[in-house]
Amino acid sequence: MPKTKFPAVVSTFLLCFVFWLLLTWSFETQELVAGAIVSLAAALFSARFFIHDKAFWLFNPAKFGALFCYVFVFLGELIKANVDVAKRCFGGCTNVNPGIVKVPVDLGPDYAQAMLANSITLTPGTITVLLENNVLCVHCLDKSMAEGLEDSVFVRRLRRIEQCGRGAKE
Repeated sequence: MPKTKFPAVVSTFLLCFVFWLLLTWSFETQELVAGAIVSLAAALFSARFFIHDKAFWLFNPAKFGALFCYVFVFLGELIKANVDVAKRCFGGCTNVNPGIVKVPVDLGPDYAQAMLANSITLTPGTITVLLENNVLCVHCLDKSMAEGLEDSVFVRRLRRIEQCGRGAKE
């Protein structure tokens, strides 16, 4: 296990504290102190597990903006998948052909591959079973659901997040 570095703790603390503020939406002193203590404890415990290098990469405005846009793209795809699965279920489940499909992934960092695998798993009708050697094994309610996953909107957005701020110091 890598040793925890100070920038990783600070970065994790800031993210946790902002998340705390979004959840509580309270700026009273006792709430802020409680949030700071909980965020610091979470940062001290988890920074070494999640952040190994480039602790402040998310604080790059271009990457943060691209990640924020990814959330809305994901929500759109989530709604489309819910409608599709509902149609299949209410249609008597006649157009269901389940199976596992291997999808090659051409994404650089591990976080991008993990985000893609999680995005696929969170959309109804699909679940990522395995991610190994840049290949996803995806179980689908219908094999046609996996068509085009290697160049899906998720992959294009994750590539955009990778490319944001490459020239800038991270």
